[in-house]
Amino acid sequence: MVLECIPEYGKAEEWGELSEKYGLSFEYNEFFNPAVLEDDNKIDEIVGIYNSLGRDRSNDTLHGAFLDITVSSSDPMIRNASDYRVSQSLEIASRLNACGVVFHTNYLTDFKSNVYRQNWVDLNVKYWGRKCREYTNLNIYLENMFDDTPELLGKVAEGLSETENFGVCLDMAHAFLSKTALKDWIEALSGHIKHIHLNDNDGLEDLHLPIGAGKLDWNILNEKDLFERDPSVLIEVSGKEKLEESYRFLKSIGFLN
Repeated sequence: MVLECIPEYGKAEEWGELSEKYGLSFEYNEFFNPAVLEDDNKIDEIVGIYNSLGRDRSNDTLHGAFLDITVSSSDPMIRNASDYRVSQSLEIASRLNACGVVFHTNYLTDFKSNVYRQNWVDLNVKYWGRKCREYTNLNIYLENMFDDTPELLGKVAEGLSETENFGVCLDMAHAFLSKTALKDWIEALSGHIKHIHLNDNDGLEDLHLPIGAGKLDWNILNEKDLFERDPSVLIEVSGKEKLEESYRFLKSIGFLN
């Protein structure tokens, strides 16, 4: 299993050592920040720092742009702006020799319109299928965000089931905050889950607590369907202390050897 952490480019050498100590790959989180994406010099600086570490980056992933990204918008200007940021993310991932990029679903769960929902599915299948064909060197993972059920994400995944470099990123904490039980998320998306985000919360807010410090029942990691596609797993917390606390907890429950 590929296990990942979130590094900090300002402490890149320290995170390189942690990566080696725990056998962790990276998921780069600097590049969903619009302030970074608007600054070519900053992008070059961060990419250069990470590439200078000399570590194997072939199992690394990158969290792509997600703030206000709406690839299924009916407004062509918004679609074009969204595509620009998505393409930026994919190009940066290529420069880092990463294997995949995570994007969010970002659909409006309170818009109770069957026309909107079907259009959202159809346009996402078309869009992400095209990006997968354009970037065959990268996996593209679509992550549940505000989703209250796995229904629409599952339909997109089914529509792209023949696309080898597309998969679902199941964010367990986001799913825990939804109206649907975690087990039902896993059952609905089984066979499509290729990447997983793990962190904890209080059931009310997306707090990104260390794993085991919130209210999630981590026995859920025993669900076999969750690991059907041998997904990579990100310990999605910030900082060395939260990472090590999460790592110890995962070892204590037998998830890690």
